[in-house]
Amino acid sequence: MDTAEKHIINTLDLSIGYASKRATSTIAQHINIELHEGHFVCLLGKNGIGKSTLLRTLTKVQPQLKGDIFIKSKKLVAINNTELSKNISVVLTEKLPENNLSVFELVALGRQPYTNWIGNLTDTDVDFIQQALKQTNTLHLANSKCFELSDGQLQKVLIARALAQNTPIIVLDEPTAHLDIHHTIETFSLLKKLTEIHHKTIIISTHEINLSLQLADELWLMTPSNFISGKVEKLIETDKLDLLFDSDLIHFDKNLKQFIISGK
Repeated sequence: MDTAEKHIINTLDLSIGYASKRATSTIAQHINIELHEGHFVCLLGKNGIGKSTLLRTLTKVQPQLKGDIFIKSKKLVAINNTELSKNISVVLTEKLPENNLSVFELVALGRQPYTNWIGNLTDTDVDFIQQALKQTNTLHLANSKCFELSDGQLQKVLIARALAQNTPIIVLDEPTAHLDIHHTIETFSLLKKLTEIHHKTIIISTHEINLSLQLADELWLMTPSNFISGKVEKLIETDKLDLLFDSDLIHFDKNLKQFIISGK
């Protein structure tokens, strides 16, 4: 069996970055991922190291520089946008443009890969929308305008839109960046539940290291020198978390299972 056939996402010697006619800027290279279905993955790394670039590359928002990406054994470059939108839903960090959409209407946009060219919703589409609202505990907000929502409410609604899209893979870039601790824990718990109950494969970039250590099935570490992936306990056991930051100020304490100030 081909290596790619064993995994829902698989990369081979992937390089990411930006290319123009004048120059190529490589942000990270030699990225090899073997991700199984139904896992909750947290992507960790300091600011500017390339977490968003990696997620945008894996979801075909921007092209890879080198190497291969496979989604369910098929090369990403050979997957058209319609097929891709039935396999991967994406929640990026860009703010929503000003609009007068209701929550129901925003979540309904997740059904675009399946609606006809006029965009009419079938009973099946409405069922998926209602189910997504229930799963994210936002059904009571269905008739609210999106601009009326708090940051925490809007984040749950964006996750609902991804759920309505009914894809096996959901990718979120910094989903808790502007949330308080209560809504951050709530969001992590929701994402974890979606992998356990609905067998979704969920990948998020985050700075919430402690929550990631508690809830993630797998960690992806973008370090100053390389890309490391693996089960949480294995990465702790092999001291890989110490490579996450090239700083003498902090280090990872294996007994406490958290980063602490060096010398304390």
